[in-house]
This record gives sequence, structure tokens and C-alpha cells, in this order.
Amino acid sequence: MIPPIQRITQTEPNYPKKLKDILKTEAPETIWGRGNIDLLPEIDTAFNGNLWALFCSKRCPGELILKTHDLAQRFKERGIPTIGGYHSPIEQECLRVLLRGAQPILLCPARSIENMRMKSAWKDALTKERLLILSPFESRHDRQTVALANRRNAFVAALADKIYIAHAAEGSKTLKFAEQVIACGKPVFTFETSANEALFQLGAQRMEPSVYLQ
Repeated sequence: MIPPIQRITQTEPNYPKKLKDILKTEAPETIWGRGNIDLLPEIDTAFNGNLWALFCSKRCPGELILKTHDLAQRFKERGIPTIGGYHSPIEQECLRVLLRGAQPILLCPARSIENMRMKSAWKDALTKERLLILSPFESRHDRQTVALANRRNAFVAALADKIYIAHAAEGSKTLKFAEQVIACGKPVFTFETSANEALFQLGAQRMEPSVYLQ
């Protein structure tokens, strides 16, 4: 049975401390969750600094698409928790891989989750209490927009411990987002290719699965 939506306000003990620490006055007063709500306090404690956010832009070199798919397989095999919007085609493929595992997944749509249809692919993970669908948006935000996606990305980055960005082209919104995240002190990782030189210039670190996915 799919659990009902729950509201979590800043005054409640399971509201993630990270949101207030990083977003400060921009932290949402209320967040909505459907799924295993017990995953929320684990964001601050039991994930042990190992909650990874996955960001993959729509346009991405072929070699990085393959590397990102292989990376998702590693997250699944190692049981590493992940968080993301899982909206772009590459992100959706990553989610498809991750749902076949047993590790926790936090899914954050760029819209309200009230009245949102639950995809059949999510239902097994919801039933097994390893998926939490999480949103900072109230019911009037029932469609994704660019503005909501930007706010969602900041929300996801605040909750994550480490961030993987598959690719960010010169002058892209993804590159600007990476710059903001790195400036906040969050570690950003990507694979070392010439296509990602702009990310490395900002301070991104080389993604080495054998080192970081222990």
C-alpha cells in the first residue's frame, strides 16, 4: 500500500537540519513527503556523509552518458543512498537502474507531490520503504517550471553530502549551478574528460568510483 503524503514543518524534529544550515532564510517552512518518512532524519545522521546527488543535463557527450550509467550501477551495487530530481533522460535512466537495488532513494520533483500520479516503477520501492518522494512545493505548484526546477536543485544540493554532475557546457545553467554549489562548500565531482574542463576550472573534483564509492 502506498503511504499517504505527510507534511513536515521546520518545528518538527525530523525536519532536516541541513536545509536550515545551508539555505538559511530560504529554507522552506514546510516540506511534503510520501514514502518512508523515517529517511528524513537519516539525511543528517545515518547516511554518514554519503548521500549523493545526481545531476545530468539533457545534452551530454556520449562517453559521459555511458560513464554515468556505469556510475549508477555502482551506486546500486554498493548500496549508496542517492537524491535527485531524476527528470532529464539520463537521470531517468539512472533512477531506473537504482530502483533495481536495495539502497535508499530520495526523489524530488520540481512541483508539488499533492495530486501527483505515482508511477508504477516507483510503487515497489515505496512499498519496501526505500523510496521517499520529497518536495518543498505546495499544492498550487502543480506543474514543473524553470523557476521551480532551480529551487528544487538548490533544495537537493542542500540535502546532499556530495554532488555528481555529469556535464556542464560553457555558459550553461548547469555550469552556473555548479559554481554556486562549489562556492557554498559542497564537493562536486565529475569524470575527467576535455568536455568537463569548465567544471574543473570551477573547482570540481575528479570522479573516481573506486575511491569514493566504498
